[in-house]
Amino acid sequence: MFKFLKEKIESWTKKIKEKAEEKEPEKEEKKTKKVIKVKLEKEEISIEKPKSFFQKIGEKINTIKISEKEFGIYEEELEMLLLENNVALEVAEKIAGDLKEKIIEKEFLKKEIESEIKEAFKEIIREILVSPPNLIGQIKEKNSDQSKEPYIILFCGINGSGKTTTIAKIAENLKSNDISCVIAAADTFRAASIEQIKEHGNRIGVKVISHEYGSDPAAVGFDAIKYAQKNFINCVLIDTAGRMHTQKNLLKEMEKIVKVCKPDKKIFVGESITGNDAIEQVKSFDWAIGIDGIVLTKADIDEKGGTALSVGYVTKKPILYLGTGQEYDKIEPFDKEKFIKKLGL
Repeated sequence: MFKFLKEKIESWTKKIKEKAEEKEPEKEEKKTKKVIKVKLEKEEISIEKPKSFFQKIGEKINTIKISEKEFGIYEEELEMLLLENNVALEVAEKIAGDLKEKIIEKEFLKKEIESEIKEAFKEIIREILVSPPNLIGQIKEKNSDQSKEPYIILFCGINGSGKTTTIAKIAENLKSNDISCVIAAADTFRAASIEQIKEHGNRIGVKVISHEYGSDPAAVGFDAIKYAQKNFINCVLIDTAGRMHTQKNLLKEMEKIVKVCKPDKKIFVGESITGNDAIEQVKSFDWAIGIDGIVLTKADIDEKGGTALSVGYVTKKPILYLGTGQEYDKIEPFDKEKFIKKLGL
């Protein structure tokens, strides 16, 4: 996972280190000449002053400064390698700009320069990623008051992003956390979509509420909410038809579903491997209905990692889960520190 971006960051960091070290022999030569000169002067006047404690320490510490010129040689290369690995342009520019600010003209121990640059990368990425809320905790908090409505989650995204399977995975995850749920088969457009979500429901033991194909998706969601209220079910998961982010009329339909069902969370589901396409998609859905979080599927086969790095920063919305396989348990809550570690930082 994220192998390519990890390798590129590692390679770039080493280049900066090597560039900074190129000037070191020249410095050492100058330093030696100065010492010889002093010794000659000392011999001439026959005075030998003992070195102070701080002078001795200073000679042992070998420091390096990275100049703006040295950083500039590789700044464009850094931005390009980020763009090649699906990092959005504005995010690539921010990383390069922030890194420049953190390391230019700062003194580093020669032996620690590589680790210091990686630490700077780590801090920047930590700032870029949006911390996800505890979804399980939020659902349980709402359910603690029996007079309240069930927690409602609406899922949206384009065709083929793995939305229906993701809903089944989240339903299974909720069950394992003692949260009961019901699924609304509100994708009444795609052929076999209702049968597909029902099959998932049967496998994981979750009730699916459905209508006929072509019926109003908002009505399906509404009926699922009423079922949950009547049967004291904690959470309603609403599936919707996949639609391209450029289909304005279908995005308008989403607005109606939101108005009728009043979801607590609106979650966009996209593929981690689609790069900047996923970023444009999530921006369109966010503009239309105001999403609250993101699930990225196929993260297990994403060798680049740029989508996960960019999508939250661009929308200022958190990644909630990463899909990591086909099985129902192959979904994991997004963890900033774990993500940073996978990048080799």
